[in-house]
Amino acid sequence: MKALRFIDNTLALADVPKPAAGDEALVRVTTTGICNTDLEIVRGYAGFAGTLGHEFVGVVEEAANAPALVGKRVVGEINAGCGRCARCRARDPRHCPTRTVLGIHSRDGAHAEYLTLPAENLLVVPDTVPDEEAVFVEPLAAAYGITEQVEITKETRVAIVGDGKLGLLCALALALESPRPTLVGKHPDKLAHAAARGVETVLLGDAVPSLNRSFDVVVEASGAESGFAAALDLLRPRGKLVLKSTFQGNTNLELWRVVVDEITIVGSRCGRFAPALALLENKRITVADLVAAEFPLADGVRAMHHAAERGVLKVLLHA
Repeated sequence: MKALRFIDNTLALADVPKPAAGDEALVRVTTTGICNTDLEIVRGYAGFAGTLGHEFVGVVEEAANAPALVGKRVVGEINAGCGRCARCRARDPRHCPTRTVLGIHSRDGAHAEYLTLPAENLLVVPDTVPDEEAVFVEPLAAAYGITEQVEITKETRVAIVGDGKLGLLCALALALESPRPTLVGKHPDKLAHAAARGVETVLLGDAVPSLNRSFDVVVEASGAESGFAAALDLLRPRGKLVLKSTFQGNTNLELWRVVVDEITIVGSRCGRFAPALALLENKRITVADLVAAEFPLADGVRAMHHAAERGVLKVLLHA
């Protein structure tokens, strides 16, 4: 089968053996989304080597442990746990100490014609949610997952730093919990996507200092080191800083500011898929206009280069 691989610091489309299902489900991939994490892996993040990709929609072809899934269109939770530890027994393998992570850690990913995952990781996609929207379940789950970790009420003043793909989804997801969160970014065209949905938007620059030290919760989703300082500027004393960015390189975070203002830092990675899928099914969040371009898997290298261009939103691959 064809797969988009990162091996020996080289990104290339390769012919590799089709995976065997074994005790897992074999999924024929139809659509994948290129994530900023994919781009950062190619820059050296996480030390991963193998098939990239973790945002996908596909059709189950084999599932010995869950035959009812065969023929179903699915998305899949990306963390595969051991099934034995306390976290896995609680049906939450996101922090299983021996987990593998699709296309990120010790498990080949989704930018391929086929993949395998445990059947319990798969969720059936409703017929009313097309592939081009269902492929957003993973990043939308990551965005909405903030509400698992931090209480957001109608009184909570929330800001999001970064108007890229994840920042936009964070703004749209948190707008369901807190009226008119504020999205801070550098790109007027991207900010317009959020403004059209009732999110307050601020172009990074002269207007930002007037907002400093006025937010209860700030989500850092810029994908850049500069976003950390901007987020700290916006937070009130004893506020909560939610870190979403994953990128290659060191970060010069001024920890003295965290101490002096008694800031709580919350790392936030993966969210649960079921709530995100419900948001799409019930049309509470729309994502179709966030798709910037679509490529066949055969043009995966070119698609990755396009996704890495400044200002580009979601790029999809079709197997």
